Amino acid sequence: MSGEKRDFDSAAATWDENPGRVKMAHDVARAVIGTVQPGPAMDVLDFGCGTGLLTLALQPHVRTITAVDSSQGMLDVLDTKIRAQKIANVRTRLVNLEKGDTLTGPFDLVVSSMTFHHIRDTGMLLDRMAEILKPAGRIAIADLDSDEGKFHDTNDGVFHNGFDRHMMMKSFEAAGFSSVRNRTAAMVRKPGPSGEMRTFTVFLMTGKKGA
Repeated sequence: MSGEKRDFDSAAATWDENPGRVKMAHDVARAVIGTVQPGPAMDVLDFGCGTGLLTLALQPHVRTITAVDSSQGMLDVLDTKIRAQKIANVRTRLVNLEKGDTLTGPFDLVVSSMTFHHIRDTGMLLDRMAEILKPAGRIAIADLDSDEGKFHDTNDGVFHNGFDRHMMMKSFEAAGFSSVRNRTAAMVRKPGPSGEMRTFTVFLMTGKKGA
């Protein structure tokens, strides 16, 4: 694993051109909607929103979404979509935890997809997410099952080669979440270095704030 930061700003313009990435985001959105059942009274935080693939899939179902990312380039792409589609209930915010930025709330639901493996201290992030949730607020995190470091073409900015679901459940519980559940949200097929197709699974872990 590498601690070098990936340049997401330069990748933003062509990010949505990967059909597998778009399909995975839609699969995760369906899993979130089916599991958490977001509603029109909910204020939502999408952490690590990227170009807003998950944000915009959830947007019609909720009152507001605050989409945060550490890449201004990614947020610029999402802002362009928001303006083009005349969406009124989504706002973007640049947040870089490594530079001392903080998450503020409160929210009814916090979601995040394919971002946790880029976070050095996931336990600290879960603690902060619990703090900004309203009482009985929900959390829904999607990320890779343990992948032996084979998912990414480059491991720049990757601090975890996926996650063991049992260990992630323990991390949720340590942060004060109850009713922790997990399911498979998506399956991703990607070619390896020699062209052979590999299959990776993405889990969705959910929980509720409080006992």
